[in-house]
Amino acid sequence: MNYSEITPYIQKMAQTSDEKNGITGDMYSENKVFRGLRDMNGNGVVTGLTEISKIKAKEKDKNGSDIPCEGQLYFRGINIRELVNGIIKDKRFGYEETVYLLLFSKLPTVEELEEFKRELAQMRSLPDSFTRDMILKAPGKDMMNILARTVLGLYVYDETPDNTSTANVLRQCLHLISVFPMLAIYGYQSYKHYHLGQSLLIRNPDPNLSTAENILRMLRSSGEYTETEARVLDLALVLHAEHGGGNNSAFTTHVVTSSGTDTYSTIAAALGSLKGPRHGGANIKVVQMFEDMKNTIDIKDKDAVKDHLARLLDKEAFDNAGLIYGMGHAIYSKSDPRADILKTCAEKLSAEKGFDEEMELYAYVAETAPELIAEKRKMYKGVSANVDFYSGLIYRMLDIPCELYTPIFAISRIAGWSAHHIEEIQNAGKIIRPAYISVKSEQQYLPLTERQ
Repeated sequence: MNYSEITPYIQKMAQTSDEKNGITGDMYSENKVFRGLRDMNGNGVVTGLTEISKIKAKEKDKNGSDIPCEGQLYFRGINIRELVNGIIKDKRFGYEETVYLLLFSKLPTVEELEEFKRELAQMRSLPDSFTRDMILKAPGKDMMNILARTVLGLYVYDETPDNTSTANVLRQCLHLISVFPMLAIYGYQSYKHYHLGQSLLIRNPDPNLSTAENILRMLRSSGEYTETEARVLDLALVLHAEHGGGNNSAFTTHVVTSSGTDTYSTIAAALGSLKGPRHGGANIKVVQMFEDMKNTIDIKDKDAVKDHLARLLDKEAFDNAGLIYGMGHAIYSKSDPRADILKTCAEKLSAEKGFDEEMELYAYVAETAPELIAEKRKMYKGVSANVDFYSGLIYRMLDIPCELYTPIFAISRIAGWSAHHIEEIQNAGKIIRPAYISVKSEQQYLPLTERQ
């Protein structure tokens, strides 16, 4: 049997299902239901409390009204800009320190950080034959799918997988944080070998290297990288590690955790959320949009670029979606702090990698697109480049294949998911159970022989 085939029967029943769906858009406003848990002003509907992170995009004026401000992001009360500045000033890798901060709600001392990094390095290994049996024997084409099923596979090797005490869950989370780079990159190497016919490369991580350094070392056939490359990737991991409790995958983590299930099922669910292109795949769209632009127009002609951006908004270019990918955010308006930091990283990396012309194009689009969007969409909230605008360019300059863009996001975000998972366990009193309003009218039951 071809399990991928859509048979005539399935096609007919799918059409019937579409025809029977009687929910219309106006029903949501009539019943005062906020689609996507966003109110009429675009603000998120409050569903919980968290100490893990906070986003600030508005402040009060002297009259008490909300006005847009420069975007701020806080990890456990620490401003992300200050955290990054400290990392850059000390010329060190910061992702491990960020993980510590998110998990334990404090910045580590020198001794605490060294001990933590040693613990992560010791945990950076997989069970015997796991790579062969769970990855190489079932090579897939989607790295997020591989990540999810290998995470679920680790459940089998855990002697106490369902123990939800803080200590046991912390152990599980630290192991997952440690091995996520291996799971993603080994999955990609198997894909390259079995589906693209290239040589198989499985390189063990080096316990003396940072997470960012090990990613580049395990991914590249030479195992070599520059200091700038590793530090830029490290900052990208820091910036993607967490982003408020209201994003889709963090909320998924809370919802699934509240049911009392195990860590592996919870993280697999978060991965499923991030796999969705509306959540984790935006930077791929940005790169594809710019590649299409370079193949369509003379990117040195500013007027041609501006006209192309207008055509994007008019659904006349690229994928005809009417979007300039990488522009705008559900919360930030004046600026996305992560994008501001990544822009500086991209500029530094582009100088080393010879991407100056492309960096100039990105800078022009970042400057021009908000004006066009405001003009054509009549938007007064304010629009700016978001984190996806620059992250895809950075990954491309790092020679990271697009198949790993979202998995790199997951390698970073496992830190935030772990923090939310533990927080929900510590504070949960009830299973999260939202309410839905039924808009289907009641019907009489008909015996089988009387149905038409």
